[in-house]
Amino acid sequence: MGMLRLLMCIMLVVVGINSPFSAKAAAICNPIQLSPCATAILSSTAPSETCCGKIKEQRHCLCNYIHNPRLQKFINTPNARKVADTCGTPFPTC
Repeated sequence: MGMLRLLMCIMLVVVGINSPFSAKAAAICNPIQLSPCATAILSSTAPSETCCGKIKEQRHCLCNYIHNPRLQKFINTPNARKVADTCGTPFPTC
């Protein structure tokens, strides 16, 4: 019985590590993924479709970025809010 439990635990860990959901979730919350938006945020030009897609993908991560001292000066700006609005993604209230 103990060996069966151990085997089940190992299988659950392996399935969790190889799960596309867990890999996708880890990849999504990466501020580097917002790099297509840098020009739009820094120069107030119109955001690209790629930028808008990335903002929508990372919408649930934006509060974490806003609270990060290294990122907040880029994320919590009027231009960033304008880009989010243009992309149809409401800026989060954190």
